Amino acid sequence: MLRFLDVSEALATSRSHAPPRGGRILLLGPDDEHRRQLHVMLDHRGYDVAALCEVDAAMRWLTERDCRAIIAPAAIAAAVQQHQPRSPVIAVVASRDLAPSLAALDAGAADVMREPVDETQLALALRRIESLPREAPRPVSAAPSSASAGPPVQLVGESPAMAVVRDTIARVAAHRTTVLILGESGTGKELVARAIHQASPRRERRFVAINCAALPAPLLESELFGHRRGAFTDAIRDKAGLFEEADGGTLFLDEVGELPLALQSKLLRVLQESEIRRVGDNTSISIDVRLIAATLRDLSADVAEGRFREDLYYRLAVVPLVVPPLRERRRDVAGLASHFLARHGERHRRALLLPPDALTVLERHPWPGNVRELENVLERALVLCDRPELDAAFIASMLPLRPLPAASSDPAADLSIKKATRALEEDLIRRALVVTHGNRTVASRLLEISHRALLYKIKEYGIR
Repeated sequence: MLRFLDVSEALATSRSHAPPRGGRILLLGPDDEHRRQLHVMLDHRGYDVAALCEVDAAMRWLTERDCRAIIAPAAIAAAVQQHQPRSPVIAVVASRDLAPSLAALDAGAADVMREPVDETQLALALRRIESLPREAPRPVSAAPSSASAGPPVQLVGESPAMAVVRDTIARVAAHRTTVLILGESGTGKELVARAIHQASPRRERRFVAINCAALPAPLLESELFGHRRGAFTDAIRDKAGLFEEADGGTLFLDEVGELPLALQSKLLRVLQESEIRRVGDNTSISIDVRLIAATLRDLSADVAEGRFREDLYYRLAVVPLVVPPLRERRRDVAGLASHFLARHGERHRRALLLPPDALTVLERHPWPGNVRELENVLERALVLCDRPELDAAFIASMLPLRPLPAASSDPAADLSIKKATRALEEDLIRRALVVTHGNRTVASRLLEISHRALLYKIKEYGIR
């Protein structure tokens, strides 16, 4: 049956099932008539075909899977061969001239076919591939992607709060117990989930993550549980859901508090029965998935107000793990700053020093956006700074201004230039005093006002 896959479907194909008699082949190239005919011929020969149009999608697919052969246009065959030398590449050339074929062979292709490919060409090329020695299949990779464990997780910070997080990870990793990670936005909840996965016996299997708030309910249901062809208008083919993709590994549900009540019921059944049912299907599929969920909401309050099922809450919160906000672990700011400057410095090919006075500015900031905000500020500073070190004044200029007061019930009150100016003035004075470590003389110079005017405004705004 002819079917061109989208990226998510191709990644879901042939996960741990026994391959068909012909083996697995990646068919790469534009979705044109030539590719469709080739796909049909491979299907008839019993091959499991994953057809992709984009090179980047093919690279991600090959990161996690082996295949018997790759069939690709000659223009991209060499790049694919370099990325996946284990699988032989059959290059497809459009020209009848000999030169492109020889060039493809010189670049490492195992064989060449000329368009339009007929049954004879394909049979000869496949016979050539079958005569090559087969490499032993590699274990399931944990290469970085939305559906894999990624590089080794580094939890930065030596504060007592982070020591508790590490200890909890070490205690729960070996068990299949469901973990509910709690914390504000930007604290690193997904990083903690990945750390649990990588410390667990499932580390060689897939880590699949999804944000439950990112999709509307109908799409989210199909994404999680999959669907049968014809289940709804756009269901033109069977699709495996993320629970099936994560079989044997870990599924991370971020923002689980945003799940609609109908999907909460289905998730509860998965946790109770270890089986799922695709949308539009009457058959249950057994799965072996370790579930980790995260939320910034107070689920116990949502339970009391009827927005979240109480039975599901207790199923998810077998082991609650709280990730502390950055303002409660300020001693970790120095280590995080060094980590982010090194990581982004390598990417931007820059190395900047962070002197003690600049670090003090960072440590005194409240960080409402937590670790994500700190990383954002440091990368922005790394890109914009034209000096070899990040001085305190420059770091302070990178920090966001304090937000204006919340909108009033009186529309006219929000239009006051005088009130907005006062709020901005107070914020600038506070930041200047932080940068100068309370030296009011230097602060007045930075603010470009007289020392006497600064003293008056400090008293007026009650700044201590």
